[in-house]
Amino acid sequence: MKILKTVMLMVALLLVPGYALSANLGHMRISLIEGDVQLKTTEAESWGLASVNMPLAEGDQVWAPQGGRVELQLNTGTYMRLNENSALQILSLDNDASQFYLSQGAAYIYYDAPARSVIQVDTPDASTRAFERAIFRIDMSDQYTDVAVYKGHVETENSVGRTRVGEGQMVSLGQNTDGELGPMGPADEWERWNKARNDRILAGRGASAGYLPAELSVYAHDFDSSGRWVQVPDYGYVWTPTVVVGASWAPYRDGRWIWRGGDYVWVGYESWGWAPYHYGRWSFGVNIGWFWVPPATREVYWSPGYVGWVRTADYVGWVPLAPGETYYGRGHYGRHSVDITNINISQVNINVYKNVNVNNGVTIVNRKTFATASPRIANLNQNDIRQKIFTKNNLSVGTPSIKPTKESFFASGKTVSRAKMPPETIRNIQTKQLKQSRPFVREADKSVFTPGIKPKSLPVNTVTTPRTPGKGKPMIQQLKPDDRKKETAPTGGGLFDRREKQQVKPQEKKPVVPEGGPSGRGKPSKELKPDDRKKETAPTGGGLFDRREKQQVKPEEKKPVVPEGGPSGRGKPSKEQIKPEEKKPSVPEGRPFGRDERSQVKPVEKKPVVPEGGPSGRGKPLKEQIKPEKKKPAELEESPKKDKKKQDEEERRR
Repeated sequence: MKILKTVMLMVALLLVPGYALSANLGHMRISLIEGDVQLKTTEAESWGLASVNMPLAEGDQVWAPQGGRVELQLNTGTYMRLNENSALQILSLDNDASQFYLSQGAAYIYYDAPARSVIQVDTPDASTRAFERAIFRIDMSDQYTDVAVYKGHVETENSVGRTRVGEGQMVSLGQNTDGELGPMGPADEWERWNKARNDRILAGRGASAGYLPAELSVYAHDFDSSGRWVQVPDYGYVWTPTVVVGASWAPYRDGRWIWRGGDYVWVGYESWGWAPYHYGRWSFGVNIGWFWVPPATREVYWSPGYVGWVRTADYVGWVPLAPGETYYGRGHYGRHSVDITNINISQVNINVYKNVNVNNGVTIVNRKTFATASPRIANLNQNDIRQKIFTKNNLSVGTPSIKPTKESFFASGKTVSRAKMPPETIRNIQTKQLKQSRPFVREADKSVFTPGIKPKSLPVNTVTTPRTPGKGKPMIQQLKPDDRKKETAPTGGGLFDRREKQQVKPQEKKPVVPEGGPSGRGKPSKELKPDDRKKETAPTGGGLFDRREKQQVKPEEKKPVVPEGGPSGRGKPSKEQIKPEEKKPSVPEGRPFGRDERSQVKPVEKKPVVPEGGPSGRGKPLKEQIKPEKKKPAELEESPKKDKKKQDEEERRR
């Protein structure tokens, strides 16, 4: 027994990650469908027919074919609608932030979210974000994207820069282009359809908004358009449906269970069948019929479906939970719930549910058909259901342990014609790759295309001629690659630095030398060394420049600068010429070299300069020269004596 309990607990823990997703399925649903709209979920490997009230999650894809349209509703009150031949990928969903990718077609966004929220809608060309309430649309073509704003404002950005689009304006831009900003033209049929839909939703937010908790007020239109509110002694104001309800109708009957987020989730076929089936409880009144009791404020929890389960060898059944009854689910769903992932389900004691006694309140299907596209309702009388099926021994904790099939992923088993299926380019899209290539940026002052920094301003051409979104051709210009990089890279950025270093090709990196070359013979030097080339291109004071400067003159080039005529005094230059970078010392005219200057000459060249004829006055130099330090004083003394003799001889001649 202990081993069995341990195994059951391990299985429950392993299931937690998968089941945790089901609690997040309340962020978004399909609220309206026209035509054969299709859906690809993270659980399904192929596309299937979408249904109203199907929950959507991150990674799902939606396709509206020719002649089709679809409306998606977020739990914040935001609506997204796709026109025909449009595809949308859901990249991120949260209470205050969401990201979508419009890979084809046109989308209309009615953004109505609380403060400090953000919605990001990407296309192959651009990324558009709204941080406050706004109504806008995005239309795609093969070469550019149109972003038009009806109310509020949005921020639109491409790889070049970002611009703000205000009410009544439209911007057109390509992936690597400037933008065209101008007024919107006449309304087209797509705009008129959306405005009519908005009017119906806003008009429907009447009495229901006052009876619903604040968290569910965004669904007021469904309640007002499909039912009425009545007051009952035990629960206060409750809601009862008034459309498409017959004598045999009961909650959780017109629809089916699909496999989503690791659990079976109810998809109601009624247009209003979202909030009443995933929030609150149901009860029955003799004079009212079935009615829905909304949850209390701050007790609003979305669930796969608030029902009690029963199963036998042949049947699977469920019944709506009455107010106060315990819901056994995989997760936390408020006060009246039990998280079965943290308990030993074999020890759970379940009482028979109240609504089992309501005539026609229990729904029973054949167990073999439960996970198929067409679950078959069993034709059983009420006494057999109460006495043989919905007994205490058959009550189930949580959804039935029936393995899902391929048909369990969609609420409809209808096949779609090949002509209505998504094109191959849409079928091959991988949402994980899209999410990696286009980051989700919630900060208003950060760029989507260059994350972490403030985006540059997009060059925009302002026009005055109105144009309808998705119609005509804007006057936008493709920017050259270098111009694009210059716009997008910040000063000192990595891309900018690499471009600066690559501006001059190696064969062009020749330094400018004085006319006649460094040799002064009228011809430039045959070639310059690599270090000399670097000196020309390196910025002043740069680190590389410092290292190159030290290597400019090699040891064999460090020869002293000597006066014209060379150290021999024979009027011929030295055999090896002076390099341009070697500076000649400035020496006063007629001044003899001092000791410091003489120390520059190598020992073989350190011959003293003596008067013609040498110090002996015999016209020949001495075999052994006087040492440098003794030579100069003697030389200075000899010269005055020689001058005095000349003066004496001149006096005697006179």
